Formats: sequence, structure tokens, C-alpha cells
Amino acid sequence: MGRAFEFRKARKMKRWAAMSKAFTRIGKDIVMAVKEGGPDPDSNSRLRAVIQNAKSVNMPKDNIERAIKKASEKGQGDYKEVIFEGYAPHGIAILVETATDNNTRTVANVRSYFNKCDGSLGTSGSVVFMFDHTCNFRINAEGLDPEELELEFIDFGAEEVFADDDGILIYAPFESFGAIQAELEKREIEILSSGFERIPQVTKKITPEQQADVEKLLEKIEEDDDVQNVYHTMEESTEA
Repeated sequence: MGRAFEFRKARKMKRWAAMSKAFTRIGKDIVMAVKEGGPDPDSNSRLRAVIQNAKSVNMPKDNIERAIKKASEKGQGDYKEVIFEGYAPHGIAILVETATDNNTRTVANVRSYFNKCDGSLGTSGSVVFMFDHTCNFRINAEGLDPEELELEFIDFGAEEVFADDDGILIYAPFESFGAIQAELEKREIEILSSGFERIPQVTKKITPEQQADVEKLLEKIEEDDDVQNVYHTMEESTEA
């Protein structure tokens, strides 16, 4: 198995998957998708993907429809995607993805977390190059063979395909999202969820005491309502 498999296994039970945070994230994703391509999922591939993700975390249908309707209203503000880069203690690189309607607030908050936990907020481009920007799809595994699927989807950009308890996962470069989504839909293969992740190219092993220092910063960042995802280069256990 490759890096995507190990990355997914290590993060499987992480805090960012908490239901309440997932609903907040998806609500913002719906707003951004509707603002970009309109409220009709049939003609808005990004919105289709967000709705699939909402269903995968058991977000009620009424909540989804209400969020789409609200996002379509003229008075609804927009969210901007902003990336923050920096270092935690002990040389661990951190990349923070946010969706914010008030960049001044978000910058101040993120900076304060780094400062309070002996980290340092960096400039744009300071750590993003340490992560591979990937897309992923979780599909219904019924009647499908991961190895055959990998061979068939190489032409569409797939780099890693593997099965887990919840289906089959396809990983590819960020740029391949549209091509893979279109081919899965063409073949009428059920997409359970999809998204984007940043996989560290190299991870750093630190002591349990040092890890506690880093975790303190990660927790503060992840609790912020503007934060969508947090990635880092600290080596994590892949034990189930």
C-alpha cells in the first residue's frame, strides 16, 4: 500500500471527523458550491459532490435542502477559501484550510493559536510545497475489484485504489477530480463521498512529550469555526 492508504488509516478516527464539525464544514461547502455553480445539483458537479458528502455523515435531507435554499438567497454572504501555513513546536509543518466570511478575524485567531502554543505562522508558500494536493472518492464496493478498477482508472489520473470496511477508495492528484467524477457517474458507480486532502510528502517522528505540544496547537486550530481542515507533517500511529 502507498502513502494515501497509510495517511487515511492514521486519520480514520481523528477529531476533525466529529459530526458537529462535519455539518459546519458541509454547510459552508454548500454555500461556496451554490455561489459558484448555482443551486441545481444536476448541472453543478461541485454541489453534487457536497450533497454526497452530506449524506455520508447522515446530514438530514431537510438540512441539506435548507442550506441550498439559504445559499441561493441574495442576502447570503460568501465564504472565501484561505490557507494558512506555519510551524508547530519541534519543527512540525502545519497547513490550515479555512472558509471564512471575515478574513481579518480568521487571521487574528489563527495567529493567536500559533503564538500561544510556541509555534510560528509563516508566509504563503512556506510549507504548502511539503504536501501533495490530492482528491479522493469513496465508492460502493459491491461487484467491484479494487485492482481491476485501478487499472481502468489510471487513464483518468488514479494513483492509488484500495478497499476498507466502508467501500473502495480512489486517490488521485487534485487536478483529476473532474475526470474521475465524470467517469464514475458515466458508469453509474455509486459515489458515497469525495473530497480533497493534502498528504505530507515526508513525516517527522517525535517523542510522546513533543507530540503533546503539537497536539495542543492542533486542538486549538481545529476548534475554530472557520477551520475546515488541518494537515501536518508529524508522524502518526497507523494502529487501528
